[in-house]
Amino acid sequence: MPDSIEQLKNLIDDASNIVILTGAGISTESGVPDFRSPGGLWEQFRIVEYGEYIESEEARIEDWHRRFFMADQIGQVEPNIGHTKIAEWINTSKCSCLITQNVDGLHARGGAPQDKLIEIHGNATTASCITCGKHHSIETCRRLFEATGESPKCQACDGLVKADIVMFGEKMPVKKTADAFKIAETADLFIAIGTSLVVNPAAGLPLHAKHNDAKFAILNRDPTELDRFADCVVNAEIGEILGKL
Repeated sequence: MPDSIEQLKNLIDDASNIVILTGAGISTESGVPDFRSPGGLWEQFRIVEYGEYIESEEARIEDWHRRFFMADQIGQVEPNIGHTKIAEWINTSKCSCLITQNVDGLHARGGAPQDKLIEIHGNATTASCITCGKHHSIETCRRLFEATGESPKCQACDGLVKADIVMFGEKMPVKKTADAFKIAETADLFIAIGTSLVVNPAAGLPLHAKHNDAKFAILNRDPTELDRFADCVVNAEIGEILGKL
């Protein structure tokens, strides 16, 4: 076993309270498209920002076309060994919390309990009314959209419904963000998995944990800008490595 993998294994074995941050890299191994890559979602669909979504029915319709496309893409994939291994650590109390930047819902489907999961950028598989908060499934939204040709309206109050993700131009959820930083403070080992560590505020979590005396490890296919601060860096395929640990 290469030295860096052995080092990561030793850090995990020695830890009693692991906090994990995951990004897109863990889900691309399930077949979820990397939407930012050339030819990805951001090139196929224009990004609709939050303010435009609120103000323009045309923008809302455009955004829902993208949401339904995403739902179809996500619906074709299953959790991989990376998702299930992290869920195993949570369910055996090795890991106290999983923070994910992903919106695909694969961690929950892979067995991670909701009370130990912080989806810091939200979840694209559900939607909510921005007025009363009533939850709507994406399929319910699709039926409403196809029946009326209009953006879905709340079944309780007729307010605007939006996918449960943080849109560009939208404020980060205050409680989720605060909870993520608070839980990072408790870690004795913080592991960043499948994330480039460039999107804030999530990118600030590893160093926040390290400043509170945690060890910091990175498992990612490619180098990141925070590699120099890490106690251990493994550049490899995520599922392959987690399957060995």
